[in-house]
Amino acid sequence: MTTVDLAAHYLDEVRRQLRGYKRMGEGAIAQLEDEQLFATLDPESNSVAILVKHIAGNMRSRFTDFLTDDGEKPNRNRDQEFELTSSVTRADVLRMWEEGWSCVFSAIADLKPEDVTRTVIIRSEPHTVVQALNRALAHYAAHIAQIIFLAKHLRSSQWQSLSIPRGKSEEFNARAREKFEKGLPK
Repeated sequence: MTTVDLAAHYLDEVRRQLRGYKRMGEGAIAQLEDEQLFATLDPESNSVAILVKHIAGNMRSRFTDFLTDDGEKPNRNRDQEFELTSSVTRADVLRMWEEGWSCVFSAIADLKPEDVTRTVIIRSEPHTVVQALNRALAHYAAHIAQIIFLAKHLRSSQWQSLSIPRGKSEEFNARAREKFEKGLPK
């Protein structure tokens, strides 16, 4: 595998993982009632809506003019991402979510293998594109895991698993083996 092939594979994998995180976040958010979307477990915790607002703010800042501008835009107010007014609705939260992801996917759609070693700036610090993408993947994965945890907690017995339901691992593995042996996609 050439360096160019490896870089292309890396970019494809980043895109795949981001699509998966988006899908999992949406699966959790979709299970919440409106009031649950804004619920906090205690005064120091964030609601799902706040986490979405923060993720979206980060995405807009980091991925607008990704290759050319500092990823910490001067118009970003990170502290305000952790505040919501009572006028914010589910539709507002979903709009923020989609706008944030749109910034990410638009920026990474155009990346070429030769871009992975380019330097981008985040908070006045140089990062290779690989470093910046890995940083974003880790950040979004952590917050989406929080969203899933909160949604699962709030839905309790009504929670619908986003992966393999409890007690169903053997069944899942048997189906996966069967598909593999038949040459079918998972």
